[in-house]
Amino acid sequence: MSVIYIVLPLALVLALIALVAFIWSVRGGQFDDLSTPSLRMLHDDEQLRQTGDTDEVESEDD
Repeated sequence: MSVIYIVLPLALVLALIALVAFIWSVRGGQFDDLSTPSLRMLHDDEQLRQTGDTDEVESEDD
């Protein structure tokens, strides 16, 4: 029974740390845009192809 005097305050401190970390991440903008990061890798491939095509066109002119 005496262990509850140690575990209960420890659980409250951990919960408080988690709450502060969540509030800090929300204020930092971690959850502002949830859809763009999952699509960003698809847009990077298109940009590489476009730059690759322009490099090939430039090399054909030389």
